[in-house]
Amino acid sequence: MQSAEKRYLREFLSAMLVYAVVVMGTSWLLERMGGSPWRWLIAVAPVIPIAFALVAFLRFLNRMDELQRRIQLNAIGFAAGATGMVTLTLGFLESAGLPCLSWVWIFPMLIAFWGVAAFVVSRRYA
Repeated sequence: MQSAEKRYLREFLSAMLVYAVVVMGTSWLLERMGGSPWRWLIAVAPVIPIAFALVAFLRFLNRMDELQRRIQLNAIGFAAGATGMVTLTLGFLESAGLPCLSWVWIFPMLIAFWGVAAFVVSRRYA
C-alpha cells in the first residue's frame, strides 16, 4: 500500500470513527433534550466529521495517478446519475402514494452506487 493510501485510510477512518461516536452521542442527547433550541445544533453535529472525511478523500483524489482519477470520475458520474434516477423515480412514486424517502438515505445511496461502480470500472483496467 502506498503512503498516500495509508494517509487517506488513517484520515478517513479517523473521521468515520469520530462520526460514529458523534452519531451515537447526538442520538442519546436528542432523546433527552425535549424542546431545547440547542436540538438543531446538536442534530447537525455529525456533519462535521463527514466534512473531515470529504477533505481526506479530496486530498487523496489529488494524489492519485491519472488512471485512478479516471476510474473515480467514472464511478462518481455513475453514482450521481443513478442516485438522481432513483430519487426522481421515488419522487414520482410518492405522488402516487408511496411513502416519502427520508433525505438521510440519499448520501448513503450515492456512496453505495459509487463503490459498486468503482469496483466494476476498476475491473475493466485490471
